[in-house]
Amino acid sequence: MAVYALGDREPVLGKDVFIHPDATVIGAVTLGDGVSVWPGAVLRGDYGTITVGARTNIQDGTVIHCTFTEPTVIGAGCVVGHNAHIEGSTIGDDCLIASGSVVLNRSVIGSGSVIGAGAVVSYGFTVPERSMALGVPAKVREGHQVPEGHLEQNTELYFQNGQYYRANLRRLDA
Repeated sequence: MAVYALGDREPVLGKDVFIHPDATVIGAVTLGDGVSVWPGAVLRGDYGTITVGARTNIQDGTVIHCTFTEPTVIGAGCVVGHNAHIEGSTIGDDCLIASGSVVLNRSVIGSGSVIGAGAVVSYGFTVPERSMALGVPAKVREGHQVPEGHLEQNTELYFQNGQYYRANLRRLDA
């Protein structure tokens, strides 16, 4: 796996973390217990900090960054889909940030919420807890509340898959 210190900024990895060998984690990044980071994902804590809560999965091709003044905080039990981009924002527990979505600086995503595939959450936008935001720019879908526990099966599957990969992944072309 590609885990790098940058000067005195070093990643902190919890217990049972899986980082795929083709993912990159740089600098001030804290990964909680059971986090999985999949191929092509980049978490770059070069200027600020990135914190990812327990059992969250960061899927293939995702980019997570921060700024000097805006940390990125992702709660526990989240699913960050393929090719998402999260920058300088706060995401509560048990959220789905779907494939291809973008969550921009100073945005706040309430716990239990869903950001739809391809959505763009504009700078400083707030999504209330257990809400769904869709579109470009993302708008909260009125009258729709995301049910509790909507991600439990997915987060458990990704945790188990990460453990399987930790034990069984081996490169054949080296």
